[in-house]
Amino acid sequence: MKKLSIIRKITNVITVIGYCLLVIGTASCEDMFDTDSNRQIFDPALDQKTDSMFYTLGILKGLQLAADQYVMQGEMRGDLVATNQYTETDLRQLANFSATTTNKYDSAYVYYRIINNCNYYIAHRDTSLRTGSQQVALPEYAEALAVRAWAYMQLCKTYGSVPFFTNPLVSIGDADSQKDWKDLQGVCDALAPELMRFSGTRVPSYGNISAGVLNSSDSDNPQEKTVNSERAMLPVDLVLADLFLETHQYAQAAKYYFNFLRTNEWVIRQAYIDIDSYLMLILEDKIPSSMSFNVTGDAFAWSSIFNITNSNDIITYIPMAANILRGAVTELPRYFGYDFYSTTGGSASSNERYLLERQVDASPSYIALSDAQEYYYTPTAATGGSTIVRTAELGDLRRLMTMRQVAKDDSVYSVMIKFNSANIPIYRTATVYLRLAEAINRMGYPDAAFAILKDGINPELLTYELRGDSTDLEAHRYIRPQTTQLLTSTLPFLSEENQMIFEENWGIHSRGTYYTQGSFSPYQYDTEIAKKLARLNTANFTMADTIDAVEDIICDEMALELAFEGNRFGDLTRIARHKNQAGQYGSNYGSQWLAQKLAYKHPVVDLTNEQNWYLPFK
Repeated sequence: MKKLSIIRKITNVITVIGYCLLVIGTASCEDMFDTDSNRQIFDPALDQKTDSMFYTLGILKGLQLAADQYVMQGEMRGDLVATNQYTETDLRQLANFSATTTNKYDSAYVYYRIINNCNYYIAHRDTSLRTGSQQVALPEYAEALAVRAWAYMQLCKTYGSVPFFTNPLVSIGDADSQKDWKDLQGVCDALAPELMRFSGTRVPSYGNISAGVLNSSDSDNPQEKTVNSERAMLPVDLVLADLFLETHQYAQAAKYYFNFLRTNEWVIRQAYIDIDSYLMLILEDKIPSSMSFNVTGDAFAWSSIFNITNSNDIITYIPMAANILRGAVTELPRYFGYDFYSTTGGSASSNERYLLERQVDASPSYIALSDAQEYYYTPTAATGGSTIVRTAELGDLRRLMTMRQVAKDDSVYSVMIKFNSANIPIYRTATVYLRLAEAINRMGYPDAAFAILKDGINPELLTYELRGDSTDLEAHRYIRPQTTQLLTSTLPFLSEENQMIFEENWGIHSRGTYYTQGSFSPYQYDTEIAKKLARLNTANFTMADTIDAVEDIICDEMALELAFEGNRFGDLTRIARHKNQAGQYGSNYGSQWLAQKLAYKHPVVDLTNEQNWYLPFK
């Protein structure tokens, strides 16, 4: 009966008995993803070349309706947030694992709506349509496959095992016939083979799509904003890589992360925290007088990542409307302390828009992790022609930009600024490289994984450098010969063909702590691993110990770089399952690791039992 209830919801709301009706063009002309078309699509043959765009944009509307749940489920159950006196009951229940089927953020339906629309498109689209030699429907067909797989992946991460169907449901009779349930491995086995056929397929591109939003500098002046249609799509290779990573198929995951990065030429750009007057005031007692804040000319401010119009980092995001008349809206800015939809709160950058009555705060563990990081800098006047790198106890500066302190109404509090534009990032370049590091590490290459954090995977890893005043040339000693082989052949970032593409790759950790590259920085492979391995109280470390330690370092970096974007609980549970499968410290070590990270939340269930990681299915 539980299964039939959810399937009946799908059929009643998504489809009409007898045929599937997707109405794209009857919404307001200012609706998000509006195509300026009055066309209604009734023909299940989908035999017109222009049909794909209307259906694809209709599918993407479903992602908007899932956005708030995606973020709140991922963050409220993770270790980076804390509740406060203003937190509503549904969010509080997510945080302490007491949520029931009445919780408004427990809805499998929001994903099944997406899945059923994808199933309909996949079943009926004529993929043989051509313009000249080009098969014009294939990018949209591949996108529907990717979105469907992504939605099933979210369902399995939330509920464990879920009803699975790939045919479109158009009647209650169809619903009654569904008997198949699958977990993550089952979904991967069922969907990955077809996705693999479309590896390397570029996402559909319709140019810029008009959508009404509030101008970022004038809240009283509604402006038209263009949504980059490519940035609203889910790339096939990334969804495929995620499926393999979730199911511990590390080499396959790494392969498809690489395929995406190589095909699209994405690198980790050098980003920095702009030490403006705001940070100067906060850090004035900690900043050494000799500190240099020089950055290279092509670097960009890390905070600008979240400004969609000039982001160098966001691959996929869900753009939300400026108000309900223009499409789907989001509560996320308000939950984190920003009134995006205010019509009386002054300009978008005004303190008047910040809310004391925020629903979500940063957790003590997130603040402690950030404060524990060291900031590496070069003195203003280096001497002797050598590179000098020193350490300052500033912590990771990304926290001070993510959780910005606000003084208002005789109170000082912190609000999260990543959703101030009401856009929700799904994939960023940093997301992809951190998951690649996770996969490479579990493949047995912790040095390559650490390089993604420290130096970036770039040709410098293959060269020699002059250290200090010494005339001796030495290599990046932490990179082993077998790792060089990996990076020049199996995952050929550094092959002769690809070196030029990745020569500007930077280490992710430098985004919050600045000078991490090379042998001059105190941020070194052996040093950071030793900090994590100190808990073992032994000098006889194995490769398995090192892999586990680097995995913890990557997990920390995910917190520092991706905090509050909706990934966290999924990252924790996936890594916990890696640790359980490895069995390095016992078959339940990962579950104990997870429970310890979340102990401060006082969960009402035993999190060492994996079944308690899932929400009740409804």
